[in-house]
Amino acid sequence: MTEYGFLSTFPPTQCGLATFTTALMASLVRPGVDTARVVQAVEELRTVADPVVGNLVAGDEVSARRTAELLGRCDVAVVQHEYGIYGGPDGDEVLGVLQALHVPTILVLHTVLSDPSPHQREVLEAAAAASDAVVTMARTPRQRLARGYEIDMAKVHVIPHGAPPLPAVAARDETSRRPTVLTWGLIGPGKGIEWGIEAMAHLRDLDPQPHYVVVGETHPKVRIHQGEAYRTALGERARELDVEPMVTLDARYLTSEDLAELVAGADLVLLPYESTDQVTSGVLVEAVAAGIPVVATRFPHAVELLETGAGRVVPHRDPAAMAAAIRDVLTRPDLAAAMRREAATIAPTLLWSAVGERYRRLAAAIRTPGAAVRRWDA
Repeated sequence: MTEYGFLSTFPPTQCGLATFTTALMASLVRPGVDTARVVQAVEELRTVADPVVGNLVAGDEVSARRTAELLGRCDVAVVQHEYGIYGGPDGDEVLGVLQALHVPTILVLHTVLSDPSPHQREVLEAAAAASDAVVTMARTPRQRLARGYEIDMAKVHVIPHGAPPLPAVAARDETSRRPTVLTWGLIGPGKGIEWGIEAMAHLRDLDPQPHYVVVGETHPKVRIHQGEAYRTALGERARELDVEPMVTLDARYLTSEDLAELVAGADLVLLPYESTDQVTSGVLVEAVAAGIPVVATRFPHAVELLETGAGRVVPHRDPAAMAAAIRDVLTRPDLAAAMRREAATIAPTLLWSAVGERYRRLAAAIRTPGAAVRRWDA
């Protein structure tokens, strides 16, 4: 039996880390065998309910000491690291928690910058030094650590972001159905959806025309500062380009079951992200695990995961190149089928069941004094 302690954002917070931690906990903790407790990173005090046992409140030293105490009662602590979720400059308040822990600790890196500021580098290096194992979710961030950071690379393991299994769906009528191009997730500036809308203008001649479906609420932090300005601008851009009938902006929050069904019914997943530095994308992993062809901009995680043929990468902010790739997938059944076959080959290693098992083995290894910890680099 193992008791795992997690430090992260957590539902009802809407963000990728909260979703990731919920899924990782479900895959790692064996019912009736293991237990889990969560300390949630928040900006102000919240009420707690099982499995949440406490709050790490930005700027609150008392909550930081309490967090270390709560996690210190567990057998293994699993700490999510992202610069924006903890208090202090570049989230440096998490360092006090990590340095106070005396239980084996796994640090999960969601961002590894290729050109960090001196303080960002210092924070990440100190967080890694205070941990027993460090996880990146792809090879690229591990390579960045090796090239640009002072970190004991023997600690660093590559374990992919997980994805849920694809549910069974009813057979589709392919004779008259419009092909669906899907983008999903919390939206806001930087997601590049405007470039996907512009790509649709290059695809008007297809018969039937593709249906570009964008599903997801505006990111809560974006909504606080900008309201729905980005979503409104997307609708206006679709009208300007005369592609409104080809574009649906769906602001609903979908349950995991509804989203899985939507993904399973897509012909292509489009990730038009503007970031050139993104080393982890849960949406990308879920698309590949679902066996759906992907067209993505050339961000590092996409370049790495799609290199064997499960999708195509295109230049950033290039709607013509994006449209050409989409056209190829939608008009060449042989290409789409090849992408689906390659995705099916990769998918088993990406499922949460497999990912959870790798974390379980890593946790067991760092709990054993003097044990040789096998490093996973694939």
